[in-house]
Amino acid sequence: MKNNHLFYKNLTKHTIPLVELLGEEYLFKKVPENWHVVVLDVEKSTQAVKNGFHHEVNLTATGGIIAVLNKLKSMNQGLKIPYFFGGDGATFLLPDFALNEILNVLENYRHHVKKNMQLNLKVGSFPVKEVYKQNRTIQIAKFCMSTHLTVPIALGTGLKYAESRIKFLFVEETQDAEQAIAVNLEGMECRWEEVEPPFAEEKIVCLLVDCPVDTLQGKVYQEVISKINHIFGTYEERQPISTVKLKLNLTLKKIKKELDARLGKYSFAFLIKNWLLTIFGKYYFAFFEEGKAYLQKISELSYSLMIDGTLNSVISGTQKEIDDLVVFLDELEAQNKIIYGIHTTHSSIMSCYVEDRKTKHIHFVDGTEGGYTTAAKMFKEKRK
Repeated sequence: MKNNHLFYKNLTKHTIPLVELLGEEYLFKKVPENWHVVVLDVEKSTQAVKNGFHHEVNLTATGGIIAVLNKLKSMNQGLKIPYFFGGDGATFLLPDFALNEILNVLENYRHHVKKNMQLNLKVGSFPVKEVYKQNRTIQIAKFCMSTHLTVPIALGTGLKYAESRIKFLFVEETQDAEQAIAVNLEGMECRWEEVEPPFAEEKIVCLLVDCPVDTLQGKVYQEVISKINHIFGTYEERQPISTVKLKLNLTLKKIKKELDARLGKYSFAFLIKNWLLTIFGKYYFAFFEEGKAYLQKISELSYSLMIDGTLNSVISGTQKEIDDLVVFLDELEAQNKIIYGIHTTHSSIMSCYVEDRKTKHIHFVDGTEGGYTTAAKMFKEKRK
C-alpha cells in the first residue's frame, strides 16, 4: 500500500484501438484504496456561460490542471497521475502522500480565480476506499491516443460518485484570500481564435454519454465508440482541431485575459512582451520549420475525448452525421443503457499547457456556446 504511488506511472500504455481496449476488462487496473479523488468545479457554470464567460470557465478548468501538474513537477517524486478535463472543472486521482500539498495548491488557486476571474470554485477530496465501500468501482487503463498523447481511460461509477459527494460536502474555507499563496501557472496559454471545423459543411458536437451500471460500461462505451467511428470516421478524421483552421488572436484583449488568469495582476511588461511574441508567432508558424512542426502537432495533442466513467467527446461532423448519431443514442437511451447530453455549435475553443514547443504541450478542447456545460444541462434535465 505504501509503495503504490507509482501505480499510474507503471501502468502499461495500450496502443490497441480504443474499441478493443474497452472490451478487455482485464487490461483495466483497480485504483489503490489509499489514493484519493480530487475535484475542482466551477460553481454555477451554466449561468456563467450564459453571461458570456465561457472562455473564462474553460480557462479556469485548464488552469487548475496546470497548477497541479506544475506542483507535482516541483515535488520531484517522479509522480504521474491520471486527470480529466471537464470543460467547467477537472478531476484528479492521487496517492495519499501528495493529497495535502495538492489541496493547498487548489485552495490557493480557488482564491486566485475568485479574485481575478470572478468565478467561484468548489475544491475537495474523497478517499477511494470510501468509494469502494459503496460498491462502486474505479478502474484505469492508459491509452495512447496518438504517438505523443497518452490519456487515462476510467471505467466505473466511482469517480462520479466521489465528485457528487465532494460538491455536496463542500464548505468554503474562511481563510483570508489576501493570505493565499501565488499559484504557479507557468505554461498557461490561450491565444487561439475560436477554431472552425475542418470543413465548411461541418459543425462541432459536444457529447456526454453515461452508462450508470459499473459492470456494463466497457461494453456500452465500446458500442458507442464503434458507432461514432462508423458515422464520423476515425479519431483523426473527426478531430475538431485542424492545422489549417488555427488562427492566433493578436489582440491585446486576448493577452490581457491570459494575464488575468495567469498572474492575477496587471503587468505592462508581460502584456507587451506576450503581444509582440504572439505577433511574431504568426510568422514563426508560417515560415519556420519548428513553428510548422508545432502547429502540426497541436491537432495530435488536442484532448478531445475523455472517459472518466462517463464518455465525453468533441467531434466535427455534418448535420446528417449528427442526426444519425442522435437516432442511435435515442435507441440506447430507450433501452435504459445510457443517458446522454449533446450540444451542437459552430466552433471549438482551446486552452493550452505548453511546457515546450516540441512535444510537451497539450490542448484542452471544448465547444463554443457552452460546449460541455450546455450538453451537461441537457443531461442533468434527463436525470431529474
